[in-house]
Formats: sequence, structure tokens, C-alpha cells
Amino acid sequence: MKGSSDRRFVTALARGLGILRCFSRKDRELGNTEIAKRTRLPKPTVTRLTFTLTQLGYLTYSPDTGRYALSAGVMSFGHAYLGNLDVRNVARPLMQQLADDIRATVSLGAPDPSGQHLVYLEICRSAQQMFHISLDVGSRVPHGSTAMGRALLAAMPQELREEKIAGYRKNTPKPQWDEIEAGIERAVRDFERYGFCLSVGEWNKDVWAVGVPMTSREGNRTLAFNCSGPIFDITRQKIIAEVGPRLLSLRDRVVAATGGVF
Repeated sequence: MKGSSDRRFVTALARGLGILRCFSRKDRELGNTEIAKRTRLPKPTVTRLTFTLTQLGYLTYSPDTGRYALSAGVMSFGHAYLGNLDVRNVARPLMQQLADDIRATVSLGAPDPSGQHLVYLEICRSAQQMFHISLDVGSRVPHGSTAMGRALLAAMPQELREEKIAGYRKNTPKPQWDEIEAGIERAVRDFERYGFCLSVGEWNKDVWAVGVPMTSREGNRTLAFNCSGPIFDITRQKIIAEVGPRLLSLRDRVVAATGGVF
């Protein structure tokens, strides 16, 4: 566990937050046994932590199913974070304009604390877009097969990227890893050549996407923009020649407007 060797690191707190990260739209309810398996914690430890989180209002317990679900208490963190994220207010109109112009979806995302996913901070869709993936603010997507995730990886210094990839490999089934690794390698080459990364039918066979990283002025934080649409409606050449450069321009305008502070 990152930071666990530091005397200032509170392991119990990290374990509690790890339990909250187990839940998703697909796994709305989980039992202690499932949570223990996902967190690799002893079940008695999980039992104490889920009880504590329930008492604090971050989990709810169903006596009928013996399972837990996230409570409304966790929403206060997300709303406080998004409410103080000024970059969303700057980016939103530019994102919507691009989405409308090319009849696509434009999104803004950030790394999830788990290190294996990204979380959507803002999503703008064209009203004329006939097809889109059902994702909302707060949804999580994987790094290695999405354009947004690849953009974040490609923008990292090589040593840090290799560290992230090693962790990603460890948690990915071997049959899937070879394809994901090849996609990441292509993304790094594309980033070096064009400044953006692609995912054309690799995460979702019906969707194309291009991702662009955005690094803060201090260099300590990186977000990413993503533009996506139906794969039958575009070519790789058009993505490289038109969509990618427009997304880069959007990123540069947001950086200029915020002074790189976000």
C-alpha cells in the first residue's frame, strides 16, 4: 500500500477508504465477504470497518440481504470537490461547443485514487448525437484501453509510467494484458507524434475516442480531455487531422484561462 511505510500514514483510514472504493454502479450492494476479497483484508477487519462506516453515515446496511451500499453521506465529498473545481466552469462551454460542432461527446476526467481508473468530472454531449455511452459524472473507466487513460499515462515521465503500468499489469488477467500493453505502447508513440492518444474500438467496439492530457502549472496534477463518438461515423485519418487538433486547442484555451492552476 502506497505510503504505508511512512509513520504518518494511518492504515485504518486507508482501509476504510479502500472499502468505499469497492462500490460502483455495477456493484451497488456488497457483502463483507465480497469486500474482503476485493480489498484483500481479513473479514473480521472488514466487518469492523463496514460497521464503523455505517455508523458514520457513509454506508447503509440491509438486514434483508446482509449487504452494504453507499449512503448519501459520501455525496458531500464529491459535491464539495466539484463545487471547488473552477476548471470545470472554464472548460464546460468550450467542451459543449466542440461537442456540438462535431456531434460527439467531450469529457473531462481525473485519475481515481486507486490508480487503476479515471473518474469523469464533466461530460458534454451534442444534442444531435445519435449514439453515446451511458456514462455520467462520477463514472469510472480503465486507464489502459481508453483514450483518456492512455493520455494520462503517456504524459507521465517514463519512470512513473512504468511504475503505473507494472501495477496495472499486476491487477489485469494475463489474457487481457497483452492487448492492453500493446495499446499503451501505441498511445505513447501517438502522443510523441501528435500530442494526443487514440482508442478506436478498443475499449468499446462501437466507439472511437481521442484523449489529451492537461498538466497543471506546478506539474503536480494532470487531468485529461476526451472526445468520442460512434465508430461508423468517422475515420482514423479524420480523428488525427481534425478532432485531435481541435481537442488540443480546447486544452490550451483552458490552460490559458486558468493560468494552469487547477
